[in-house]
Amino acid sequence: MNISYNWIKDYLKFDLSPRETAEALTSIGLETEGIEEISPVKGGLEGLVIGEVLTCTPHPNSDHLHLTTVNIGNDKPLKIVCGAPNVAAGQKVVVATVGTKLYMGDDEITIKRAKIRGEESFGMICAEDEIGIGTSHDGIIVLPPNAKVGMPAKEYYQVETDYVLEVDITPNRSDATSHYGVARDLAAYLKQTEKPFKLTKPSVDEFKIDKKEGGIDVVVENTEACPRYSGLTIRGVEVKESPDWLKNRLMAIGLRPINNIVDITNFVMYEIGQPMHAFDAAHITGNKIIVRTLPDKTKFITLDGQECELNDKDLMICNEEEGMCIAGVFGGLKSGVTENTKDIFLESAYFNPTWVRKTARRHGLNTDSSFRFERGTDPNNTVYTLKRAALLVKELAGGQIEGEIRDIYPHPIEKPRVVLRYEKATSLIGKTIPKETIKSILDSLEIDIEKETESELTLRIPTYRVDVLREVDVIEDILRIYGYDNIEFSSSLKANLSYQTAVDRKHRVQTLISEQLTAVGFYEIMNNSLTKKAYYENNNTFPANQCVPIINPLSNDLSVMRQTLLFGGLESIAYNRNRKRNDLRFYEFGNCYFFYPEKKK
Repeated sequence: MNISYNWIKDYLKFDLSPRETAEALTSIGLETEGIEEISPVKGGLEGLVIGEVLTCTPHPNSDHLHLTTVNIGNDKPLKIVCGAPNVAAGQKVVVATVGTKLYMGDDEITIKRAKIRGEESFGMICAEDEIGIGTSHDGIIVLPPNAKVGMPAKEYYQVETDYVLEVDITPNRSDATSHYGVARDLAAYLKQTEKPFKLTKPSVDEFKIDKKEGGIDVVVENTEACPRYSGLTIRGVEVKESPDWLKNRLMAIGLRPINNIVDITNFVMYEIGQPMHAFDAAHITGNKIIVRTLPDKTKFITLDGQECELNDKDLMICNEEEGMCIAGVFGGLKSGVTENTKDIFLESAYFNPTWVRKTARRHGLNTDSSFRFERGTDPNNTVYTLKRAALLVKELAGGQIEGEIRDIYPHPIEKPRVVLRYEKATSLIGKTIPKETIKSILDSLEIDIEKETESELTLRIPTYRVDVLREVDVIEDILRIYGYDNIEFSSSLKANLSYQTAVDRKHRVQTLISEQLTAVGFYEIMNNSLTKKAYYENNNTFPANQCVPIINPLSNDLSVMRQTLLFGGLESIAYNRNRKRNDLRFYEFGNCYFFYPEKKK
């Protein structure tokens, strides 16, 4: 998962560099595999400067070119030949000086001194698409009169260099699938290392309902699959392009901006970790949302135009006539927000992880929402998320909040209760950590101490920590924040040794080959025996009908047993090449598996 360093700093004020941040996250179990410096504009607008067109006259040898002189804050104005139809004297413009690199799509252009139709040119006056801040090529960019001549364009446009951390989120850490979640964990680390920090959760104090009456109603027919469903109606929104700050946040982590409403739901999901969906209220017939299952083999068209056949165990978000969304997985074609949308209904729900996981597997869908719901989201965070999103909608799209928040939560989920014994912690950790330190760590992890005795603590675990249910889980968390490096190992070693009298021939041959390959710089790799069926489709050498299928695969990427080591090796090569590691020498030993239908084995 991609985590933006600058985005984390919106919630956590701290002094660690990007590399120090990566090291800190790795030390507390959020392994950071790489850091990439990025700019929302390719090239970061380096070499571009704000200028003023002093003179503009027709080119003597062309009917569409102009000769200009442009002041960029130097002693001598630049002569620039410009072909834009809208160039005129007195304009403030963006100038690419000689030597500047411009990026248009995949092409890189270096601005050079040139002679155009017999007249010398020492730069270029730029259009939006030429510097990567837009798509327009109708003419040059004309800036407001107060733009300062000589100011670097990077400063004028406030282009922010960011660092994207590639964090490997393990399946149990659903609480860390958001920027605030990572910031919260990092704050716990900073508290124990006594480094200065300030953690601030986005405020929703300004949330208010504009019109008490009205709004779209909600009925939940299946509370096992949907223990909580929260929703909110906003009318009179303007769907348009998102502001730069929002687009930059999303692009930094690899998401494509769509429009302000959809971008807000994606932003909030990556900010807080709660998936959301925005419905066009015009498609909610009967003015009612119904959460239910539909009959087996019902046809449904997803947001990307693909038709699928529903199972009677697929939870659906419906209007009074039809399904609009596969709950927690994918939206429907008729539910999406478009430029014509005027009223929206925001959804923030807690769906049963097992139901979402089975539905996603059945339909081969793997989305950002299902990724989070499958692992478990915080059931007590849905209303806060709604308020946060609603405030952003009002700020960026206008509109009025109509009706009270609909919140169907018949059986509230309480914080799990766990008893922690100090003696047990010492036994498992191998070191006695002072009681005050333990309590400080628990406080930094937002784990409440409900009751305390000399020998144990009764704790209440936040509902966003779906991985902490037992005493051993709490102890693991304490050790994670305390620091594995702070546990001293004994100088004496206790071990039980067994003597192997015989080594089979296969193992001896493998050992000999391994030693030879390692000696000349090869690395042994060990890939998963489970792989993608897609590798074997239309493959004459390894036909798909000889794949050994997995009855209940974890994902489509792990649906069959491998017939060859080749594809795993290629995956390893691709993984390393994508991380700029080019000198690769791999070898692998492993079993391959074949299914023979005629032999039924």
